[in-house]
Amino acid sequence: MCFACLEPADARAAGLDPCLCGAPQTFRAYARLEADLRRREFLGGAAAVLGLFAGFGLTPGELRAQETPRPRLLTNLRFFDGVTPVLREGTDLLIEDGRIASLVPRGQGPEDAEVIDCGGRAVIPGLIETHGHLTLAGVSEFVALTGDIAFVHHVSARTAEAMLRQGFTTVRDVGGPAFGLKMAIDRGILAGPRIFPSGAALSQTSGHGDFRFPSDLPRMPGDPAHRVEAEGVNVLADGVPEVLRRTREQLMKGASQIKIMAGGGVSSLHDPLETVQFTPDEMRAAVQAAEDWGTYVCAHVYTPKGIRRCLETGVKCIEHGQLADEDTVIRMSDAGVWWSIQPFLADEDANPKSDPAQRRKQQEVAEGTVRAFDLARRHGARLTFGTDTLFNPAGVGRMTRQLAKFQRFMSPLEALHLATGAAGALLRLSGERAPYPGPLGVIAEGAHADLIVVDGDPAEDLGFLLDHEATFRLIMKDGVIHKDIL
Repeated sequence: MCFACLEPADARAAGLDPCLCGAPQTFRAYARLEADLRRREFLGGAAAVLGLFAGFGLTPGELRAQETPRPRLLTNLRFFDGVTPVLREGTDLLIEDGRIASLVPRGQGPEDAEVIDCGGRAVIPGLIETHGHLTLAGVSEFVALTGDIAFVHHVSARTAEAMLRQGFTTVRDVGGPAFGLKMAIDRGILAGPRIFPSGAALSQTSGHGDFRFPSDLPRMPGDPAHRVEAEGVNVLADGVPEVLRRTREQLMKGASQIKIMAGGGVSSLHDPLETVQFTPDEMRAAVQAAEDWGTYVCAHVYTPKGIRRCLETGVKCIEHGQLADEDTVIRMSDAGVWWSIQPFLADEDANPKSDPAQRRKQQEVAEGTVRAFDLARRHGARLTFGTDTLFNPAGVGRMTRQLAKFQRFMSPLEALHLATGAAGALLRLSGERAPYPGPLGVIAEGAHADLIVVDGDPAEDLGFLLDHEATFRLIMKDGVIHKDIL
């Protein structure tokens, strides 16, 4: 109440109202004052935010209203839709709001569209890597396990950019602290592929994700987490309660799927390849926790016994599996599980290993790779493409070479399908945990506008993948052009 409200009553009786608290003009004045304060508050906050981004060199030169971007029309092209093993002709691709708005007959696109003439070249969907480690690929194993974690994350930003420049518009990251990198890419701070993150992979004590030294043992209940666990690379879990806890933690962080270590590995020193890791009850606990959140578990495993345990407990995707026997492959095919396989051939693109034990295991896996591809093809297994580039800075720029090797085992378009349409179907297993709604890996109405214009004939030969710098003429992700040398 204002002081005028305390004036004697006889003033009011005389028709004089010294208090204007409820007067319309007072409310209008209040509204103007509040609007001014809000405007000042917004400008101050905006200045603070722009000052923050200035440190990254991201301050816009001018603030102004943005016009609605024109649709883009890719014309004069042939395209592989990611599913059907043919190149289609006579169709233009209309891009609006980051999606493929429609496939229109050639020459019938809207007049106001920005036309991109592909010069008769082939267009393929953006590539999908289904077994990636964005934060661990570009550094050595020693740096990943002992180096400054800030340095590791800075390198991962370069890795993400390098993958996008190779046409990988989406990566299923199956182990490592990729949540921050994903956030930076999604917000436009960094250039890179969209990420389906698993977060820290779950390992039992002595399993493939246990990178401790024997001198670190025994681990006591009150001991702090090992560096690898604290940084979110891997996490140890023994027993059902602990598996449930660690699975739920990764889901809380934003995992789109859960990764478990179900058998021995090449990079780890203390677990032979033939070991089976996690009991059936432990595996079921991870599967149940993931399914409660509408998603699934994928498992690192090589051997028949380990794969069969995964199948029995509800794992939906086998990672690697190069030592599978015929009976196990038949079971995988009958169960309809996915098989994310890599061309591990112990060649010049293999992840470098200096320890003799690691090299012996790597050679064993390489010897099984050719047989695994043959069994997969023979029994109709559901394959997708992965590289598992890990602790391999030199290999970061050569991931398309790995895809080219798949045509040793199948036709070029069948191989390309594994890194496009098939991979997109695998990503859909994440259900509501999928961070990016809409079809991926295909050229179809409503799909994300992830496109690559290439020099070469994908129906005849994937040799163009060996020199992506020269042959990838245009790379588009969500309708945004990241490379254009048409």
